[in-house]
Amino acid sequence: MTFGPRSLTFRVIAFSTVWAIVALVVIYTVIATLYRQTSERGFDSLLSAHLFNLIGSVGVSAAGELTGGPNLGDLRFSRPNSGWYWAVEPVSRGLTGELRSPSMTRAIPSPSAAEVPFNFDFQRSYAMEGISGEELEVFESEFVLDSQNRVGRFRVMGNRSELEEEIALFEWRLFTYLSLFGVGMIAINAVAILLGLRPLSRVRASLALVRQGTAQRLDGRFPAEIEPLANETNALIENNRRIVERSRTQVGNLAHSLKTPLAVLLNEGRALGGDKGRLIADQAASMQSQVDHYLQRARVAAQRDSVVYRTPIAPLLRRMARVMEKLNPRTKLALRLPATDLVFAGEREDLEEIVGNLLENAMKWARSAVAISAEPLEDGAASMFAISIEDDGPGIPEEEAREALKRGRRLDETKPGTGLGLAIVADLVNEYGGRLLLERSAMGGLKAVVQLRSVQ
Repeated sequence: MTFGPRSLTFRVIAFSTVWAIVALVVIYTVIATLYRQTSERGFDSLLSAHLFNLIGSVGVSAAGELTGGPNLGDLRFSRPNSGWYWAVEPVSRGLTGELRSPSMTRAIPSPSAAEVPFNFDFQRSYAMEGISGEELEVFESEFVLDSQNRVGRFRVMGNRSELEEEIALFEWRLFTYLSLFGVGMIAINAVAILLGLRPLSRVRASLALVRQGTAQRLDGRFPAEIEPLANETNALIENNRRIVERSRTQVGNLAHSLKTPLAVLLNEGRALGGDKGRLIADQAASMQSQVDHYLQRARVAAQRDSVVYRTPIAPLLRRMARVMEKLNPRTKLALRLPATDLVFAGEREDLEEIVGNLLENAMKWARSAVAISAEPLEDGAASMFAISIEDDGPGIPEEEAREALKRGRRLDETKPGTGLGLAIVADLVNEYGGRLLLERSAMGGLKAVVQLRSVQ
């Protein structure tokens, strides 16, 4: 299966992966933001509650000294330098003394009202550095303690660094869980997409069987979304087959209808004798040759691009080699085939005619040996293969090779034959978009190389 930017599987998986990543990033951001906001509100509410408890636990003695033993119910206010402190300080004249939590081992200065102003309830909050370098969140209020309007400053300080650590730990766990969930979701999506697109691979495999000639249609059960495509493809294959068969029938009918008139003309010309008789016979023979030639071209053109006609090469060459060995027992025939299976993109009868004419020609001229070989070729975007047939006979000079391909041209009149074999091969090869090469063989005779299209 092809997997790249042009692959439908790649595009669907890539889109679902990007969408899953975007969705998980948004979910992470929303949850982390909501958790932070909730944690900060809870932290502020706790400090505010401790502040009011502190205010309610402190009074003024008759001598004007701050008194009280505040217990805020949190052991962190008892542990030295814990980052959780409270302090009560006199603000107005006539009020003395100062109260601190056991955790507050030294005084922590308070900013002036100009730096951090109080609100209308004489309260303010701000951040500052603690005794051990931690970040503190401070809630502060000034409160009238008695009827003489003596005012005390109450401060409750919470360790904001602990809050940030808790938030960071939550965010890391959230990131880990969402990442694991995302990887699992992407993997499940990929498996689901691959399973969902598997019928397309089945369609492709069925089409490959049709192109190879091992199947005549797309067989099997397909999903409802793909079944119309398979049905239309089968209809197209069947229509193509009907067109080819109709063309072959019409070709046969035309050949049959012309056969008798041309035979009559040939016979009458020969019977007439003389110059006129020879002229009539020659023209009739030429007409018959031209009709055969163009009917052959029409038949090949009708089926050259068909997806139905596909011919495996190896079995055909083995069968023809056995036949030629029986017909020519004195000639040694060597057959060499490639390891890969080659399939001719055309009809079996046409390949048999091509190979048969070349083999017959090689056997006729060979002294003692003929060799057949087939191999795949790399010819740009097209898939090609070559069949080479060579003998140890006299061969053909290069200047006469072109003449040998002309219809009816015989280079040696002492050998039996019509002179049409190589011309027929050249016509068939040309109609299939291939090439016929006549070269000097390493065995000493002629080497005929046919290059034709193959099916992958």
